[in-house]
Amino acid sequence: MSLEFKGRTLELDKGFWTLFPGLCKGCGLCVEKCPVDCIDWSDVLGVYGTPSVKADNRCIACGVCQNVCPDCAIRIDKKKNKN
Repeated sequence: MSLEFKGRTLELDKGFWTLFPGLCKGCGLCVEKCPVDCIDWSDVLGVYGTPSVKADNRCIACGVCQNVCPDCAIRIDKKKNKN
């Protein structure tokens, strides 16, 4: 396991999911609240030495994880619709 402070971004069909492991304390609220169950524990340590989280390609960029994170460790950026 390693300690990481820069953001890790996953590009999705509907947007971008970014985690800042240095801010994640490993509370698990995002894992618990994700409506599509796409967030799981990572091997990367957060600032408190606890595992941070990671998302997979099932993410729909809904923003629930971003809203429930008490440490602002997750950021969702939605892609603009192509018209």
